[in-house]
Amino acid sequence: MDVEKVLQTQYRHRENHLVERIGWLRAAVLGANDGIVSTASLIVGVAASSSGQGAVLVSGIAGLFAGAMSMAAGEYVSVSSQSDTERADIARERDELSSDIDAERDELAAIYVRRGLDPDLARTVADQLMAKDALGAHARDELGISEVTAARPLQAAFTSAATFATGAALPLLAAMLSPGAPLIPVVAVASLIFLAVLGALGAHAGGANVAKASMRVALWGAFAMTITAGIGALIGGAVA
Repeated sequence: MDVEKVLQTQYRHRENHLVERIGWLRAAVLGANDGIVSTASLIVGVAASSSGQGAVLVSGIAGLFAGAMSMAAGEYVSVSSQSDTERADIARERDELSSDIDAERDELAAIYVRRGLDPDLARTVADQLMAKDALGAHARDELGISEVTAARPLQAAFTSAATFATGAALPLLAAMLSPGAPLIPVVAVASLIFLAVLGALGAHAGGANVAKASMRVALWGAFAMTITAGIGALIGGAVA
């Protein structure tokens, strides 16, 4: 086999796998979805309490900024914890490779045997991979950590904040553009359309079922707005 020719072919024909999008796609879809649902529910809830449009818009704007900052902080802390765990595992692997590399080679070979290679071939593969990058081989095949799946706290935080703000701006814009019209149905219908479109885009980017994803996010959005509207009307009537 001409190895150089194979490598050149792979270079010319690089495959873009959907899993490479997991990091930013998860944060983007989650942020935008939360932005639409939480802000639309907040607007509908405040409007149901018989508050004026000014109070509704102020609450919506406050919810946009508060939610974006909360999403950024929460995502950063969560992904940072994952990153800390990954670094700790890699540090332990580095120590184990330094103290007993033969045992680590046997462990890697055993992984390949469980995946279907015969023992001799598994040993050869383990030898060759560890000769090139022992820590990288163990991180990838023993711990499941790779460049694609590695945690990136700042990327997740910025993506979540930006997409939350973008999503939250949509129902807020619907509320601003509906003076004199029934605000609750306008915001609710517009938000459900936004959610359905978001679900379709996220599913398409991730290679999932578009119709199922759209229906799922729209139904949960409708549920959230219905509950919040009920609570707003109940509390508004009690304190009026």
